[in-house]
Amino acid sequence: MESLCGRTSALLLDIQTRLQRLERAPMGPAAGEDELEAEIEAVFGEIAANCDRLDMMVNKEPPSRRTTAKIRVDQLKYDSQHLKAALRNVRHRRFQKEEEARERDILLSKDFEPNEPDTSIMIDAALQHDRRLNSAGRNIDEMISTGSSILSNLRDQRGMLKGVQRKVLDIINTLGLSNTVLRLIERRSGQDKVILFGGMILTCIVMFLVWKYLV
Repeated sequence: MESLCGRTSALLLDIQTRLQRLERAPMGPAAGEDELEAEIEAVFGEIAANCDRLDMMVNKEPPSRRTTAKIRVDQLKYDSQHLKAALRNVRHRRFQKEEEARERDILLSKDFEPNEPDTSIMIDAALQHDRRLNSAGRNIDEMISTGSSILSNLRDQRGMLKGVQRKVLDIINTLGLSNTVLRLIERRSGQDKVILFGGMILTCIVMFLVWKYLV
């Protein structure tokens, strides 16, 4: 199990390196970004298969080591989900850059007749206003994407905490600890829920304020 965890961690580091290459890759069919994305997806598939094998290995671990092993596997899953969100963000940014380049090429390829000075001023003002709107729209898209990623990570962490809590409660019951300790753990679980929902509400408020005052 240790060797498989090590290989999975190495694959996660490999994906981080490939994501950086994809972020810096130039636009165009000759850049090879499609092949790089296919390689990243293949590595994600290998990581998912390793996590499935690790889940089976956890159940075979001795009770004294099972909780620690489960936490380690859950952390690998969480890191994988985090990198998948990063890949989605990179794809979104590259798509926006491609759209901007395409629109710029279309504008440059058109033939325009000379305009009156007043007309040129109006067009320049309209273009500046359009650029500001596009910039605000991109910022909102990034905020929404980041907020979705944060909410997804919070949900994943909540699931991990629930699993850890159940394991800890089993251990406590086995050791015969007092009901006072159990009540403290349940109170901590309630606090975790408050933090989770508070973070979700705060994210929604920030996204609403950005949409209201920047657009």
